[in-house]
Amino acid sequence: MSIKSLLPGRLGFGTAPLGNMFRDIPEEEAAATVSAAWEHGIRYFDSAPFYGAGLAELRLGEVLSQHPRDAYVLSTKVGRVIHDEVEDPTSRDLGEKGGLFEFGRPNKMVDAYTADATLRSIEDSLKRLKTDRLDIVWVHDVAQDFHGDEWLSVYESARTGAFRVLTKLREEGVIKAWGLGVNRVEPIELTLDLDEPRPDAFLLAGRYTLLDHEHALERLLPTADQQGVDMVVGGPYSSGVLAGGRHFEYQQATPEILAKVERIKKLAQQHGISIKSAALQFALAHPASAAVIPGATKPSRIVEDVAALDEKIPAAFWTALREEKLISPVAPLPTT
Repeated sequence: MSIKSLLPGRLGFGTAPLGNMFRDIPEEEAAATVSAAWEHGIRYFDSAPFYGAGLAELRLGEVLSQHPRDAYVLSTKVGRVIHDEVEDPTSRDLGEKGGLFEFGRPNKMVDAYTADATLRSIEDSLKRLKTDRLDIVWVHDVAQDFHGDEWLSVYESARTGAFRVLTKLREEGVIKAWGLGVNRVEPIELTLDLDEPRPDAFLLAGRYTLLDHEHALERLLPTADQQGVDMVVGGPYSSGVLAGGRHFEYQQATPEILAKVERIKKLAQQHGISIKSAALQFALAHPASAAVIPGATKPSRIVEDVAALDEKIPAAFWTALREEKLISPVAPLPTT
């Protein structure tokens, strides 16, 4: 199924921050943020068991269960199973993302991409999300940033396990679409090269942003476009650094990245626009982009995101970015 026909709009809500990413977020603040997204017309919500060991799903489900299920589109991920036994969240091996959810639930998380683990993961997510069905399921983090040199064997486990299960569930009408949800382009390129199975779309986080898009433009996006496999853009603010934060790639941003952000911000100010609007509209300008799903933990951030999507950006701003070599010369730009 075309993901563009499935998604209700070009702005969705990514719930990674609701899993207490970087900080301990009060329940009321998390609930108010999801409610604000709903009140501002957002009807696509993305989550994952990984986000705080089920915490984001629990918080999202609490609010969404108050609304009719047919009124929104929901996606979550498989690849990690959450157990009842507990562990120290600060001691988890999360590859390049160490300490990311140290404020999340202490439940033990186990990487598992087999057929049985995929079905169990979906069943557990349905309970946490308080729903009877999922629209889209992403296979989460089958990439180098989490699995290092072992990533190809993890990918193979997913190919023979999760991919096949999700294809069957799609064929049976249990889910409407599936794909990969990753922070690297290589696993998606590998999947697009396969004759079988065929994903409907992919969720690419952090690799199609104002700060980092050249690699995705080389091969992945032309191939995806050719095959009619669309992209949901995750992490459009590059872990927050494009929205006033200090994190890039889930870690403290380097002085070089901060300097680049300052240059973009300066140009945005000169043209009287917000850097958030530039980040969101750039990510959506590629023909393969179906939606963008920034995360938020404050209701005010939702208001900013909605406004950023509608802000009018002069063509001169994009020209200036190109002239200063801040974006790729081949990146599709928003039409004014």
